[in-house]
Amino acid sequence: MRTMEFKMERQGLLKEGDHVTVTEGVLPSNYYYTIDPSLAMSGNIPFRERLTVLEGDVTAIVENERGFYVTVAFNE
Repeated sequence: MRTMEFKMERQGLLKEGDHVTVTEGVLPSNYYYTIDPSLAMSGNIPFRERLTVLEGDVTAIVENERGFYVTVAFNE
């Protein structure tokens, strides 16, 4: 099981237990992932830490002073 954190800009777009699909984007030296349809975005992920599966389940949503953060668990 692998977990990854995503930044969500608005409250209520996702809830714990939701099954999500992510899209992989490529930068010159990193990957990034977006929860479809553009609900939340990951930080930059090094090539060596690339996801092998693109579906997972939301396990937590945390609000802090910087916004909403969604944790997704992937079965890798």
